[in-house]
Amino acid sequence: MTSLERVQAAFANRPSDHAPIYLGSISSRIASRVLGRDAHVGGGMQQYREALALWMGGGAHDDFLERSRADALELGERLDLDYVRPLYWRYNVMPDARPDEYTFVYGDLGGRHKVMRFFPNDELYCVVSQSDERAPQDPDELEPIVEQMEAELGEYQPSPIQYADLKSAVEHFKGKRAVSGIGVSHTLPAYDPIWLMAIKLRPDLAERYLNASLGYTLRNIEILRGVGTPYLHGGGDFSGNAGPFFSPADFERLVLPGLQKISAACEQYGLHHMFASDGNLWPVADALFGRSGIHAYYEIDRDCGMDLRRLRREYPRLTLLGGISSATLHTGSAADAAWEARDAIESAKEYGGIIVGCSNMVVAPTPYENFMAMMESLHKNK
Repeated sequence: MTSLERVQAAFANRPSDHAPIYLGSISSRIASRVLGRDAHVGGGMQQYREALALWMGGGAHDDFLERSRADALELGERLDLDYVRPLYWRYNVMPDARPDEYTFVYGDLGGRHKVMRFFPNDELYCVVSQSDERAPQDPDELEPIVEQMEAELGEYQPSPIQYADLKSAVEHFKGKRAVSGIGVSHTLPAYDPIWLMAIKLRPDLAERYLNASLGYTLRNIEILRGVGTPYLHGGGDFSGNAGPFFSPADFERLVLPGLQKISAACEQYGLHHMFASDGNLWPVADALFGRSGIHAYYEIDRDCGMDLRRLRREYPRLTLLGGISSATLHTGSAADAAWEARDAIESAKEYGGIIVGCSNMVVAPTPYENFMAMMESLHKNK
């Protein structure tokens, strides 16, 4: 079977010659060791690179984009992944000043601005200071944000140009490997406490926010059906180690209806609605993995009890991606990494419907030996 056929089999719950493999995300440092040169993939590292390219001007930004496209695809080939991530993080905003090698200013230091700094050891590009703008303190103050989303939705017309890189990646592999898509995110920004307050004090605003978000996603789907890959990644983090940041009842009342509409729209065009969130999702499992109609779940947080075997037993129609913990790769031993890879592969062999790999980012400080132990175990045992 080809890589693409293995992934198709996993989504259709059909047998395949062996378990398909993938990587959720990978740091530039680890990818550079794999390619034997500086690899333009990763998270904050890519955001900093883009800021630097924009600052340099001339053809630097075009060079950054081309290098990023090529390196992501070559990495998939070099690691012999069945399911390839073709796009990594972006920050396409022109900086206004560069105080030092790793720092950029966006805006006017004398007025509205933010300062972002790159931290090489961790490959993070973070806001380190910003102008003293008063953040919303009361859920009522979220209304202008929602109104702006609703107004911009009225003018939003996605274009195939937005997904040109994705379509190019599909064409590059010519049906040999499967390519992950984008465009169907749907959840509240639950990492921000003001939105958690809004769920209880201004549920109308939370509902309007989600309805606007849904509107953008449904328009994206109209374009994405012509890109060439049916695997549309979405979701949104809303959970921690102890469970979701808001109640199961609030999830069902606010988030579930939109997920059901996205799933129905995807099915209309033969696309797969894929949902991601870190954390323990068992308190909302029946709604999220069952009644929502999603077709796949990724960023599976093994360390929070999201076990591949239990998931497949309880939700046999759900395709799963992951099974290997980023934390194990980062802080465990090479033997630990190899064992988790082997255990995930055994789960896939036993139950089917699983694409095995590191569920989230292979972070920059990960020992290269651990990463290679995982990859060798995946290929040896698949």
